[in-house]
Amino acid sequence: MDLNCLKDSVILYVEDEESVREQTRMILADFVKEVIVAEDGQIGLKIASEREVDLIITDILMPNMDGITMLKTLRNEQRHIPAIITTAFTETNYLLDAIKLQVNGFITKPINIKDLINTTYNTLLPHIQKRELEGCSHVVEALSKLVGGKKIAILRYIVENCDSDNVFHGSYYDIMEALDVSKPTVVNMFKQMISAGILEKVKNKVYRFKKTELIG
Repeated sequence: MDLNCLKDSVILYVEDEESVREQTRMILADFVKEVIVAEDGQIGLKIASEREVDLIITDILMPNMDGITMLKTLRNEQRHIPAIITTAFTETNYLLDAIKLQVNGFITKPINIKDLINTTYNTLLPHIQKRELEGCSHVVEALSKLVGGKKIAILRYIVENCDSDNVFHGSYYDIMEALDVSKPTVVNMFKQMISAGILEKVKNKVYRFKKTELIG
């Protein structure tokens, strides 16, 4: 688990109990770019409507507006922000509503630090990877307009066929068959990308694509 990938994320944490709110904020702040706090769902809704946040972590029972109502309102406004709910065993009546909202995770209270970090990581990781891939696609698209040719097609193929761990599993022949290119073209392209630090060979037919290098 590489927690460094969370460093650019912004989290909105909604909790009415001040001591819990501050303690949890301090823990999360060690891993992410910013933790915005709110003391109830009404304030949380206002912040989420005005700020770009990557994840909402919210309690259920709070004054003025509960966490479920806050998330429902955001969904109705087409703000589909990933959400984690912190819940006590006494709040089971609300869990069905939370499941209907397709929240991304549940953390039981009192909050366990390991559960908090693991659930946050597992919720944010797919969105971080999607953002990275979209960034790569934009770069590849721009390069294709400037350079064109088979090498850009090979680069695009590698980007689009990486797994969730940024690893490409495939042989030269897979690319040759998919793109109708010659072996020397594929071999030379791989050599150039490895030399440039864009790609690294893990073992035979397994390469790790350094997408952040390409974006940068």
